[in-house]
Amino acid sequence: MEWILLALVVLLAVAVISIYNRLVALRQNVNQGVADIDAQLRQRHDLIPNLVNTVKGYASHEKETLDAVIAARNNAAQGSLASGDEAQLRVALDRLLALGEAYPDLKASANFQELQRELADVEDKLAAARRALNAAVSRYNTGIESFPAVIFAGMLGFRQADFHRLDDSEKGTVDQVPDVSF
Repeated sequence: MEWILLALVVLLAVAVISIYNRLVALRQNVNQGVADIDAQLRQRHDLIPNLVNTVKGYASHEKETLDAVIAARNNAAQGSLASGDEAQLRVALDRLLALGEAYPDLKASANFQELQRELADVEDKLAAARRALNAAVSRYNTGIESFPAVIFAGMLGFRQADFHRLDDSEKGTVDQVPDVSF
């Protein structure tokens, strides 16, 4: 009888350890997704000064637009992923890119065109990172809610993760490649 009880305790311990390790791996995937989004946002933030400097050479009297882009970039770089700062940056960037229509020399600039391509690439990667994060969150939340993990998840400190949500200004635009053709 003692052996049976001991075997059940060992079996339960192995099951709990297995559940714990699986949930840790799923949680790490969520953390990686957040880090990937952060990396793409940083890349976008690093690209913006180059874009602004290129535009300055052709449209130096557009100081208000250029200042708005830099201010939005600085706010977004200091804000959290959930803040509306990224949406404001997106609007400011759209205004900056629209200057290409008013300045044919800027529109024809190889440097400006390359920066536009890089920005479009970053936006694509950012959208993909957001989708990957949401997929990781879904797997993690499903793992927590699945039997038998649901019995132990709360006791082991695992809580639901939040999906990456868009604010109203981003809805319908985040997963679209920005229009950078001039």
